Amino acid sequence: MKFAVLDFETTGSTASDRIIQVGLFIINDYEITDRYTSLVNPGMSIPSSITSLTGIDDEMVKNSPDIESVIAEMVPLLQDAVLVGHNTPFDLAFLQRALDESGYFAFDGRVLDTIDALRILYPGLSSLQLSMVSHAFGIKHDRPHQADSDAEATALIWLQCMERFQSLPLLTLQRLELLYEDSANDFGWFIREMRQHKELHNPLDTDSDRYFRQFALNVNDWGAEEPENDEKMAGELPEDFDSFYHQLKQVLKQRFDAYEDREAQVTMLREVESAFEQGKHLIIEAGTGTGKSLGYLIPSLYYGLKQDKKILISTHTINLQEQLRERDLPLLESLFPVHFKAAVFKGRSHYLCLRKFEQKLNSLDFEHGWDDRITAGQMLVWLGETARGDEEELHFGNKGQQFWHTVASDADSCLNRACPWFKKCFYHRARHDANTADVIITNHSMLFTDTKAENRLLPAYKHLVIDEAHHFEEVAGKHLGIDLHYHGLMNTLHWLYKDSRSGQLSSLRLRLQKFEEERSQGWCAMIDQAVEKLVQLKEEWDQLTELLYQLLVSGGDGSQTEGSSFVYRVKKDKLPAGWDKLLILEENMQLHFNEALHRLDRMIMEIKEVQDEYDVQSSITDLTGTVKELYRHRDALHFFMTMPDDNYVYWLEGGMYNKNRSLQLFCVPVDVSEMLRQTFFGVKDSVIMTSATLSVGKSFDYTCEQLGLAYGDPDGKLKTVQLPSPFNYRKQALVAIPRDFPTLRGASGEKEFLDKLVPSLAEVALETRGRMLVLFTSNRMLKAAHAGLKDMLSSFGVTVLGQGVDSSNRSKLTRLFQSNPASVLLGTSSFWEGVDIPGDALSCLAIVRLPFQPPNHPLVEAKTEKLKQKNQNPFMKLSVPQAVIRFKQGFGRLVRTASDKGIVIIYDTRVIDTNYGKYFLYSLPGPKIEHMNSNQLVPRIKQWMGENAE
Repeated sequence: MKFAVLDFETTGSTASDRIIQVGLFIINDYEITDRYTSLVNPGMSIPSSITSLTGIDDEMVKNSPDIESVIAEMVPLLQDAVLVGHNTPFDLAFLQRALDESGYFAFDGRVLDTIDALRILYPGLSSLQLSMVSHAFGIKHDRPHQADSDAEATALIWLQCMERFQSLPLLTLQRLELLYEDSANDFGWFIREMRQHKELHNPLDTDSDRYFRQFALNVNDWGAEEPENDEKMAGELPEDFDSFYHQLKQVLKQRFDAYEDREAQVTMLREVESAFEQGKHLIIEAGTGTGKSLGYLIPSLYYGLKQDKKILISTHTINLQEQLRERDLPLLESLFPVHFKAAVFKGRSHYLCLRKFEQKLNSLDFEHGWDDRITAGQMLVWLGETARGDEEELHFGNKGQQFWHTVASDADSCLNRACPWFKKCFYHRARHDANTADVIITNHSMLFTDTKAENRLLPAYKHLVIDEAHHFEEVAGKHLGIDLHYHGLMNTLHWLYKDSRSGQLSSLRLRLQKFEEERSQGWCAMIDQAVEKLVQLKEEWDQLTELLYQLLVSGGDGSQTEGSSFVYRVKKDKLPAGWDKLLILEENMQLHFNEALHRLDRMIMEIKEVQDEYDVQSSITDLTGTVKELYRHRDALHFFMTMPDDNYVYWLEGGMYNKNRSLQLFCVPVDVSEMLRQTFFGVKDSVIMTSATLSVGKSFDYTCEQLGLAYGDPDGKLKTVQLPSPFNYRKQALVAIPRDFPTLRGASGEKEFLDKLVPSLAEVALETRGRMLVLFTSNRMLKAAHAGLKDMLSSFGVTVLGQGVDSSNRSKLTRLFQSNPASVLLGTSSFWEGVDIPGDALSCLAIVRLPFQPPNHPLVEAKTEKLKQKNQNPFMKLSVPQAVIRFKQGFGRLVRTASDKGIVIIYDTRVIDTNYGKYFLYSLPGPKIEHMNSNQLVPRIKQWMGENAE
């Protein structure tokens, strides 16, 4: 097979743009046999943006051949070739136009895209950008955005893709062929060629022993006992923790030459072990660099193994969960004198349901056409590799997440032991592993899901470690609350009945119809009656959400989310005009919900008794799940509209676009402290809470109140510990506050503030050569600053990256920032925490505003009212502590290791002008703090960096 791998650089992407460079590589029999590259004179001036991207300017192409000459040399090379490109539609469009204008026939050969192949073959690849893929594959790609370099990288990637295709199990290739055989592009043809090549050259497929039903799986049946390490099984733990830790240290010193005790970590180890031993709760704040995860994992494992107790560890983010699984636990496994078993257990929707996936593939039920086929292909390849079936291992394209939702495991449609896939099931494997593990890693969401499911999901436990504990109360509110999105209910109605051909009820009806007998005809009639009600529900839901959206827009306060969305709080004692009409509409909906559900329940019950006769077991199982979801939506809507619980706050949210389709209803408990006491602190033997940010002004009062631990501690069960940071912040960080900066008040004040902020940031960025992270609290201000900074810095070769401007993907932005040393990264909400940029990539952090939550957010408003009722000051009791904790998280982005150094600039003068400002500065871990006029900022930074240079 001959492939022509093509890449063009052009003056842009419109019909009037021209080609300025060509790269063409020819592959024959799995090797590059020919190459052609040339600059092209486009007959027009090259835009400066293209020159800065490609490095190609007017001078370079002045004496180059025109496109006709270049095409004449390319045409013979393209003869009988399959065209390959990275994002082929772009290059193909330019090729066809150039052929046409040069008097040649259009290219009519087959066309393939490396992006499709990469998504399917490397399902865990996090970026499909050519330079990122080259880096991941170890391919040298020195000149991105130059056609010869791009085409060569693409050709080498394509060779790796073909090798990868040939290494797939034959069954996977056969299933892929079925998936794409009737698709309109050439991908199906290519898969068929790959399958035939494999059958010809590797007729004996070594993977055949792991074929199960229609997939090549990478797992045996779960529950099969793994061989144990006899030596470790015979090992014993020393009687007391100090002896054990001394022993462990000796092993660490042998393993790591540079190992040294960290005082804070040793204190943490002892505090955690002692809390477990004495049955106490512990709040322990440990700053960056303490080594928190080992600080709680080591004593947890020691105590759990010694006392034969199960220890549960909960994180807020999946990232930290994965870090514990991939880095910390394997290290401890190699160090511990005895064998232990650790398991990670996530919420059920993180795991693939093999039964649903098989059904999806067999019925070729692809709502989003090509996108869904690509996602299904990704998953077919992934099934041959994954041992966990966890969606975290996959990187989906556009509609991938929606496809996943249709094949994810869920309790409502699970057949349990009756499922033909039961012994291979990823969810039941994870659950079995958790049941047999000594330590279980889960997340806060799962803890509350378990609470709602009456503790039926997680194994019984009495000892709990909560990492990232500053999020615990917020996650509790979210999970114990109720929300309903417009699409939530609409999708469920669509799954049941989209039209006469698609939807669970439509396909069930088609199957039942084939049985020409009274019973099945009766069920068909029931389906028709239920569908009639579902169609009415769809219309009424549209009607109700349109009215609610009008209410939101007319009465909502869009300012708090800066114009991008509206928020409106509904209060029971002050209902908006016309609410009674909405209630009547909702009553009608309840009526139609109940009529449809009644018929569906009855029909499902009748069919279940004889489902094998009609071969509809799988359909009935999925239908049962969707019906349960419909019940949940019905109850959520009724709860919102009738507002039965005064401890809840109720509000509407919606975007400026998509109107009622963007609508979301929220019901969130205002105070979860009592519930936390009842489900955790009152019933568990020992709960350890840790984070780098739990204290405010050296006090834990705020955290204790939020968690329901504030009102006296008669049993002396709670202990709080604040550990000093192991870093020397006095030498490693300078906090500079420009005291003459304008105070921000109102829209007019914002312009004055920005007019001063942007030039100041630009001056600092030039002094630090980029390497700067700027944290905003407002998207609007970020976008305005982004535009201004770009204008000022582009001519100096400093790149400006903005969250929500250049990309909304935090990981992608962080990668771009780290790979481009002279860059400034502007971030909002998600950049205040969890972003880790150690080393020289970051040497300056600018905090534009103190991170106060908008006071008019319904939940903040309701908490404020509650505090006022108790005659307490909401600003000091709630707003300041919340902002201080967020501020400390933001500050923590700068110094990540003992060798990191840098400057933090706080542009919000409230830290020095107000009484409460001291809480922010006093909460920092001891950096040098100075304030000065803004014109002294850059000289002081220059001086400090000079003094503190290595």
